[in-house]
Amino acid sequence: MNPVPLDKLVPPHVRGFEAYIPSKPDEVLKKLYGCSRLFRLNNNENALGPPPAARSVIDRFPSSRASVYPSGDAYPLRCKLADKFGLDPDQILVGNGANEVITFAIKAFCREGDNIITADKTFAVYEWVAEFSGYQARLVPLADFGFDDEGMLERIDERTKILFICNPNNPTGGFWDEKKIRGFLERIGGRQIVIIDEAYAEFMEAKDYPDGISLIGTYPNVVVFRTFSKMYGLAGLRIGYLVGDLEVVNIIRRTCVVYSVNVLAQEAARAALDDGEHVLRTREMIRQGKDFLIRELNLLGLSYIHGGGNFMMIHLPMSDSLAYRKLMTRGIMVRTMTGFRFPNYIRVTVSKMEAMEAFIEALEGILREGNT
Repeated sequence: MNPVPLDKLVPPHVRGFEAYIPSKPDEVLKKLYGCSRLFRLNNNENALGPPPAARSVIDRFPSSRASVYPSGDAYPLRCKLADKFGLDPDQILVGNGANEVITFAIKAFCREGDNIITADKTFAVYEWVAEFSGYQARLVPLADFGFDDEGMLERIDERTKILFICNPNNPTGGFWDEKKIRGFLERIGGRQIVIIDEAYAEFMEAKDYPDGISLIGTYPNVVVFRTFSKMYGLAGLRIGYLVGDLEVVNIIRRTCVVYSVNVLAQEAARAALDDGEHVLRTREMIRQGKDFLIRELNLLGLSYIHGGGNFMMIHLPMSDSLAYRKLMTRGIMVRTMTGFRFPNYIRVTVSKMEAMEAFIEALEGILREGNT
């Protein structure tokens, strides 16, 4: 049989795109690096896990229900979210993680020759989805580790369909306050869709941090993304959602894949919404962890970047990939930042004190060793 003619079948924008390769399972990594324990400080997971109410749903889930399809459009969860935010349930779409709703939105508004605009050092999935779908991603450099509103406005042309703002930004933690985001939206004038990714909104305690969902009534071109993966500790169940004006969401709904969110994820997410104490406990853990890291990093003479969210970036006097390998041998897993266009930086998830102390001890060790 002849080989598959991939050179003819695969479009150029797919041939030129490099696949993202996830890390290996923890047990494989521990064997590979010779460590007996592994603190996962690479994915901004919540070390407290899911709220107790969500844990109860998971623990009590009957195996017999695995043979029954879930609500195809997450209707009960959408109704609960609608009650929480004072919206119509049809203003909400739920996806298999925020990554899927990003894809829904880009597919709904872009066609060949169109472009999206975002930052050059932010959550990479906006750029990836645009490029592997055949659309141009225009990347604007950050300004003081935050999104540059003027730079984004300057890149708009007649083929710009969506502008993505990660607020607070992953990985820098910078955020736009309400005055800045409203000013930006006024200048857009409803001509493009503005997506505000609020994956880390529940971590924010700054008084001037804006609630993107509250902007939708005034600015119907705004779409907001949120997730249950971060604050609510349901990353393993993969569930996120978007919120927008009813007319806009009805367009995005046409690109949705129904039945993509499993029933356990839907029910755990519903339960998680009731637990405000979980949010407060998590915020306290993050405050303590950041205070500890800032103090210790200052003693080590290392520069760092932090703001909103449950993470910090640290600049190292060595390659981030080398630091990753050295830290892994000590049971510490961090995120290398060269792929985010921050060479020699690592991003560290702020976690429980046991993990933070272990990280600092390991970091001190690799700094003593240097680049050997």
